[in-house]
Amino acid sequence: MRVALIAHDKKKPEIIELALKYKHVLKDHTLYATGTTGTLVMGETQLPIIRMKSGPLGGDQQIGSMVADHQLDLVIFLRDPLTAQPHEPDVSALLRLCDVFSIPLATNKTSAEIMLKALENKQIFNRFQQNKV
Repeated sequence: MRVALIAHDKKKPEIIELALKYKHVLKDHTLYATGTTGTLVMGETQLPIIRMKSGPLGGDQQIGSMVADHQLDLVIFLRDPLTAQPHEPDVSALLRLCDVFSIPLATNKTSAEIMLKALENKQIFNRFQQNKV
């Protein structure tokens, strides 16, 4: 599966914690991330991650483009709903694209854990390849 990892600044410790806890699951998948999130997760986990630009510099749009082109199967985007984001339109567009293309999307730690456990148990499948992964 192709998994995107994104986290707003105040949520970066949570995404690192998740990546460490589920490293045994994530290591078997192709990982993508926005710039800073990817750098931090790679540094803590040594997982290979294909990094896009930082979110405010277009990374969220790059991930959104991948969703629209059927190049991602799951998105974990730990959002900070209490802090205004200068690139909020990009964030909203990415969330909308996940809905349009029925891409599983976790926006908080609890939903991310549910998805990662489902991924671990092979309960999420790639609908574009029509087989379980």
